[in-house]
Amino acid sequence: MGINLKGKSLLTLMDFSKAEITYLVDLAADLKAKKKSGIFEKNLQNKNIAIIFEKPSTRTRSSFFVASSDEGANADYMNKNDIQLGHKESVEDTARVLGRMFDGIAFRGSSQDTVEKLAKYSGVPVFNALTDLDHPTQVLADFLTVKEHFGKLEGLKMVYLGDGRNNMANALMIGASKVGMNFTVGAPKELFTGEEIVNKCMEFAKESGADINVTDNVAEAVKGADIIYTDVWVSMGEEDQTDKRKKLLGDYQVNKAVMDMTGNPQCIFLHCLPAIHDMEVTHEVFESSASLVFDEAENRMHTIKACLVAMVK
Repeated sequence: MGINLKGKSLLTLMDFSKAEITYLVDLAADLKAKKKSGIFEKNLQNKNIAIIFEKPSTRTRSSFFVASSDEGANADYMNKNDIQLGHKESVEDTARVLGRMFDGIAFRGSSQDTVEKLAKYSGVPVFNALTDLDHPTQVLADFLTVKEHFGKLEGLKMVYLGDGRNNMANALMIGASKVGMNFTVGAPKELFTGEEIVNKCMEFAKESGADINVTDNVAEAVKGADIIYTDVWVSMGEEDQTDKRKKLLGDYQVNKAVMDMTGNPQCIFLHCLPAIHDMEVTHEVFESSASLVFDEAENRMHTIKACLVAMVK
């Protein structure tokens, strides 16, 4: 049976099967190859996509615009000052208005509840372009990058070092547990991934065969890793925690010593960007041949395009 995602929203990869995630990654690879060859099928001709961003972005905003344009859709950008979302007008009412005018909605902001309400009340596919809880479009780009490099996802070991509670740690654990990728979070105990997320991912892992771990021991975490992943130590809105995070996370910096600890000379480095060089990752590792961060950044556009093509009716 073929995969049909028309009309489905992407709020979290928890809602997607291994086959559906693999389908989106493979579709992105196909669309990427066609773009490189100058083939544009315009799968979304005369469609309109609303892009609502409460938080700033470089890669996500650019990706939605270029992906929409490549496929023939019109994208309309709205920041938090342009519309009344959740202020003078409820999220539910805004969703019902936008759903009558647009064929899809991308939302980037703080609340997972907001993106879920947009999906519930708009009647059109909604794409989670980042919330404080999750970041599924980023994970699809990460998986495309990994599959391009290793030829597979299942059975590889990905290690996330840093703030284990943030949206990237959550999203990567969810995605890995779904597709059968072994996943370890290396973080101080104060910043361990939430128990609810870990328990859900453990359940997914039983079906996929993934091995899910959380530890505060860096050497134990990275041993045998195929992919080392990190993110900023201070997420948007937590700037007052900067000094505290530097103290907590100093031992979890991705540096040459950590890459060497993997014992795997083929281990690659990934970062969702933007990166603060010489904080969560050293400039040396960021600029090394192991770093695929700009392939990963480009792949945001190809995987977002795949989501739009697969889900917008």
